[in-house]
Amino acid sequence: MGRAHEVRAASMAKTAAMKSKLYSRYGKEIYVAAKAGVPDPDMNLGLKKKIEQAKANNVPADVIKRAIEKAKGSNNESYIANRYEGYGPGSSTFIIDLLTDNVNRAISEVNICCNKSGSKLGKPGSVSYMYDNVGLLSFTFDDEDKMLETLIENDVEVVDIECEDGAMTVTVIPSDLYKAKDAIDSIIPDCKYDVLENTMLAQDTVQLDEEQMKKFNRLLELLDECDDVQNYYHNVEM
Repeated sequence: MGRAHEVRAASMAKTAAMKSKLYSRYGKEIYVAAKAGVPDPDMNLGLKKKIEQAKANNVPADVIKRAIEKAKGSNNESYIANRYEGYGPGSSTFIIDLLTDNVNRAISEVNICCNKSGSKLGKPGSVSYMYDNVGLLSFTFDDEDKMLETLIENDVEVVDIECEDGAMTVTVIPSDLYKAKDAIDSIIPDCKYDVLENTMLAQDTVQLDEEQMKKFNRLLELLDECDDVQNYYHNVEM
């Protein structure tokens, strides 16, 4: 199956628990973006972009509103972003992004997740060189030629375009994510995005045997339970 199919399938497979995690993730990121400037998306480009990402991932309006209202208040929570890389069962690898107000607690929890799943952390750069940092957009459209022409006309650096069963996935350089969104919106009014984010894509994927897969799924389940974990990326074919 192609990447477009995998992106769409992953989007449809979200459970209630995963949605709750997603809402928490975006609530925190919107809060941080609002605190970094004026808590008004019309005057804060970073906040505006984060809200667009949240909406593309079906985050409810009240979650977005609460995060902005929290930033307007006297709350002075401070979050630090950290990235960790490591090795999972078999030949799997992973990258974990944290956003935390307590670094010691966060790394302790990540270590526990690794210990319980036969995984281990590596040094910075030990895994990330095998991943590409890209902007990813997934939506319903089936004309690759028209899409490519539109993106080029809008000076978007396109990495890849894939279309499968009417689902299109556009991969661009990270800095062009929102330039690509504006170009797509110009030919697809009110476009509904299944994915709109900068992400890390493994250059090559691996398959695990049944026992290894159980351990790897355990790692992901444990990471999903960690409030400080914002994102994780891996090279395993699910």
